[in-house]
Amino acid sequence: MITRHPYGISLLAGGISATGFAPLNLWPLTLLMLALWIAILIQAQSRKAAFFAGWLFGLGHFIIGLNWIAKAFTFQAAMPGWMGYVAVVLLSLYLAVFPALAAIMAWSLGRKSPWAFILALAGAWIVTEWLRSWVFSGFIWNPLSVTLPSGLWAGSALVGTYGLAAVAIIVAGLCLQIAVAASGRRWRQASIMALPVIVILSLAAVMSPRAGAGKAQDGSPITIVQPNIGQQDKWKAGYEAENLAKLAGLTTRKDSEPRILFWPEAAIPDYLETGYPARYYYGRPPEMVRQQLGALMKPGDVLVLGALKLEFDEAEGRAVGARNSVFAMDQQGELLGRYDKSHLVPYGEYLPMRPLLSAIGLSRLVPGDFDFWPGPGPRSLDLGKFGKAGLQVCYEIIFSGQVVDRDNRPDFIFNPSNDAWFGEWGPPQHLAQARLRAIEEGLPVIRSTPTGISALINADGAIVASVPMGQAGRIDANLPPAKSPTVFARYGQILPLALAIFLLLSAIAIRVRGR
Repeated sequence: MITRHPYGISLLAGGISATGFAPLNLWPLTLLMLALWIAILIQAQSRKAAFFAGWLFGLGHFIIGLNWIAKAFTFQAAMPGWMGYVAVVLLSLYLAVFPALAAIMAWSLGRKSPWAFILALAGAWIVTEWLRSWVFSGFIWNPLSVTLPSGLWAGSALVGTYGLAAVAIIVAGLCLQIAVAASGRRWRQASIMALPVIVILSLAAVMSPRAGAGKAQDGSPITIVQPNIGQQDKWKAGYEAENLAKLAGLTTRKDSEPRILFWPEAAIPDYLETGYPARYYYGRPPEMVRQQLGALMKPGDVLVLGALKLEFDEAEGRAVGARNSVFAMDQQGELLGRYDKSHLVPYGEYLPMRPLLSAIGLSRLVPGDFDFWPGPGPRSLDLGKFGKAGLQVCYEIIFSGQVVDRDNRPDFIFNPSNDAWFGEWGPPQHLAQARLRAIEEGLPVIRSTPTGISALINADGAIVASVPMGQAGRIDANLPPAKSPTVFARYGQILPLALAIFLLLSAIAIRVRGR
């Protein structure tokens, strides 16, 4: 059947492989579908056939894994909801090119030997995921390693998320070779190859981060707020007071111990900076807003929250851009620092080729008449006695190796987000990728979102506490300690790329030796 219907099976296998991502987490299916796909690629008769089989696998893989994007279009009145499904398919048509490139590289380097092919595909996948992280600004949502059991994620502290993907490819290749040996009744050979698979999966079970781990900590007291404000209500006229009331009700407390308070991305619609023309404040000057926020705080508290910053054309006196920002402020209303989101979402926060696309009726998903502007990149904010906070707004947390200021290493990462756009699949996938950043960098990660999943993640990637999707709640805890910089934190993408080169050279060596 594989030789008769390779393309249809590749498409189906790609779709099923995506069930290994959250929220389903059916990782055995991912490994089996990868094994099936490898079998198809090994039997491909030409580079063109390998490329097409790889592209179809990627198409199915991304359409299923990214189905949550369609939900975002239901909140944009300027575009019909069905456009969301078109967007998922169009994005997947592009992203599928990367598995196709991995397939053609593996076929070219290892087609004469199954073992050479498996190693070549593992190395090629690392390279193509790295490319996917930055080509055309990058879209690296759901890297393959996220489908592995969480006990294996510890390896990302050494070779990063992209390097860890090689484990998935190699284990899938071993499963294929075990099946081939067993079908030929070569039981001893099958048993020998099964041993590393058993060892790897046993390690995954033993090393799996335990939920609730590390609750007893000596770090700074923190409060993470999840107000359960839906996207349909967030920008509704006249709803600002109710939104603030929800945030305030979850923030106030009886104890007076100073702590850091964390609110979500774009938590309030008000502008916190002074100096804008009066008409932009809608009758609520920033001094009044900051005083109102300060009233919710105890002496010594620091509030870290998402809000917008405007950019102006000074000659015309009008706003021409905005920044998706995070502000830190004390009880007196003094702003302690600001971080501007750097890695913006194309079509979400800005519209590429705006003159052309706006002319045919397209608009960005975030409400507003002008685009967001990017910030300078990872920065650490000094919160005084509470240490330094690394900031990554929403989508930025998915970019491995790009989340920390290396010259000013923070004590933790705060990832305010708004996952209310993204249905049932997007939030747990986002959380999984944030956990990998904690492991890679050896830093705790704090997530505060309007509707979930808000969480406190320790430096081992374990979820210390969380608030489920669709619920209002708060997390009161102590900040888990940071670790020393991991090997990956020190050297970044050099390590996974070095691993990729080693695997590709090994594949070439096996192929040459087998001639």
